[in-house]
Amino acid sequence: QVQLVESGGGLVQAGGSLRLSCAASGLTTFSQYTMGWFRQAPGKEREFVAAISWVGATTYYADSVKGRFTISRDNAKNTVYLQMNSLKPEDTAVYHCAADRLLGIGISDPSRYDYWGQGTQVTVSS
Repeated sequence: QVQLVESGGGLVQAGGSLRLSCAASGLTTFSQYTMGWFRQAPGKEREFVAAISWVGATTYYADSVKGRFTISRDNAKNTVYLQMNSLKPEDTAVYHCAADRLLGIGISDPSRYDYWGQGTQVTVSS
């Protein structure tokens, strides 16, 4: 049974930082999975934030977070991270991690991911 468990969310003031973690279990070979972070604010659709591919750990970012967020992975720990700096109130959302095996195209498309975590709330106050 595949499980993705996010942690690290919380309440932070604008300009602050948070580090999200997503621990995966039940995946056959974690290093073969592209891992993504998506977020969903109340009343809005789920949107792509960042992803790290299974090939060469190539990273991808939404324009809205580029230069502020950094995605990374530790294959030995089956964990993916999202370091979020210079947070803004508009970053407030539930953040979900997602996984898909050997995903190489459409990385920003949530429909391409097979596995999802329950999410962790990030609230940025102004």
